Amino acid sequence: MNTMTERYQFSTEPITCHSWNKDRSKLALSLNNNEVNIYGRHGAEWRLEETLSGHDLRVTGIDWASNTNRIVTCGADRNAYVWTLESDGKWQPTLVLLRINRAATCVKWAPQENKFAVGSGARVISVCYFEQENNWWVSKHIKKPILSTITTLDWHPNNILLAAGSADFKVASCNEYLKKNSLQNFLAIFPNNLKIILGHRIIHFQPPECAGGWVNAVAFSPDGNKVCWVGHDSSITVADATKEMAKSQLKTEFLPFITIVWVTPKSVVAAGHGCRPWVYSIDDSSKLSQVTSLDTAQKKEQGALSAMSKFKSLDRTARTDQSDTMLDTVHQNSITGLTMYSGDRNNVTAISSCGADSQLVIWTFKTLEQSIAELQIS
Repeated sequence: MNTMTERYQFSTEPITCHSWNKDRSKLALSLNNNEVNIYGRHGAEWRLEETLSGHDLRVTGIDWASNTNRIVTCGADRNAYVWTLESDGKWQPTLVLLRINRAATCVKWAPQENKFAVGSGARVISVCYFEQENNWWVSKHIKKPILSTITTLDWHPNNILLAAGSADFKVASCNEYLKKNSLQNFLAIFPNNLKIILGHRIIHFQPPECAGGWVNAVAFSPDGNKVCWVGHDSSITVADATKEMAKSQLKTEFLPFITIVWVTPKSVVAAGHGCRPWVYSIDDSSKLSQVTSLDTAQKKEQGALSAMSKFKSLDRTARTDQSDTMLDTVHQNSITGLTMYSGDRNNVTAISSCGADSQLVIWTFKTLEQSIAELQIS
């Protein structure tokens, strides 16, 4: 175990998504198949406690509600399940009909955990909530202004607003309200948008102001005043609602980011195909800047090879040392997910990452700050 990180290997298959329970004693993840594995912490290791088998096709999203202790999953089979822990310790699934004709791509509980949203390839967002009278989950669709596959979504802290990124290079922010008394809270954040209609477009970013590639991840800041997204053109962008949606964008030199997580109201961590998490900060003028990498792993020095050894190890690709297949990063393949591990949304003290290398890594900021002098998360 690295002194700055906790590393766990679960299989040889990629981890496509993961989520934690409230006290982080249990972990739900999917190993690129149609099942969700529930692991429990036992000392320094994780043990498989249960496998949730409800989906027919690959699971594409998992979100574990902290307060209600319910798990919602979605999959390529166009369905969503809400899993409830019964008194006998077994997880009971409830099928949620999303009424979509394409795969579900992502899922997210609302902050108050009274509803959840599912993105899909059907160019709609299904907002699902529980009807006590009929004892089932129902879904309502947000269709406009969506014109392509929803690749990512996130809820605003006010429990009303949704940010969605899509494959047509656009980011849209739509309202989703079920109660009229939410109007005052909504207008306090976006005073210039007076129409409160289900699915009505509130803010719409499109190329070139958005991204030059499909949007891989989008997230609201803890205070709800900023929204950040990453595109497949290796860009990262932040828009500030307190400054008339002023945007700051960086076209990075790295491979595209896949996932992002806010760690303070002015700091965000992004990771993806480059296998290394990077910290970005936003100053008072809403300018975005790169801070540093969380990953300080270094490739082990190899002893000098003799001429004969180099000749023996030479292969068709002219590689002279087999050890060059190891990356100088903790993750050995793309990072597929980032989520908060400890702290609160305004001051995250640790995050977790999962990757296509089947590793789950916990990054502790206090330990990292002691080891990386230039890392300052403000």
